[in-house]
Amino acid sequence: MHISDYLNAETTTIEFKENLNSPKPVSWLKTVSAFSNTKSGTIIVGVRDSDKEPVGLSENTDSVVEKARTLINTRIEPPASYEIETVKENRKTFIIIYVDKGNYPPYYYSHEDRKIAYIRRGDESVKAPAHMSLSNRD
Repeated sequence: MHISDYLNAETTTIEFKENLNSPKPVSWLKTVSAFSNTKSGTIIVGVRDSDKEPVGLSENTDSVVEKARTLINTRIEPPASYEIETVKENRKTFIIIYVDKGNYPPYYYSHEDRKIAYIRRGDESVKAPAHMSLSNRD
């Protein structure tokens, strides 16, 4: 699939990020939590969210992928099921993060003694209401 195939709209299962914003990774890790808790989804990195312009990554791709893996593995609890792919298109590089719906929700963004579960509501990742049961366990 090409990046242009995703550009039709940001939806419940597609999220665009211009970069992974390392100083504030919660901006995209909450989406990993939300996709894990609700539906599988795809995060496309290298697309400007405001106008869906495919700008590509300006940073070293291998470094960004490694940071993404480290952050997902250390800040999402329980561990999320995901895959990361690098795509080159029109002389630009993009990262696609495929996140599977998890079998053992809730999946939390966990950092500095805070654990927050997120869900998808339309094209946004929002905090799950405290009363909402996310469990698939019987």
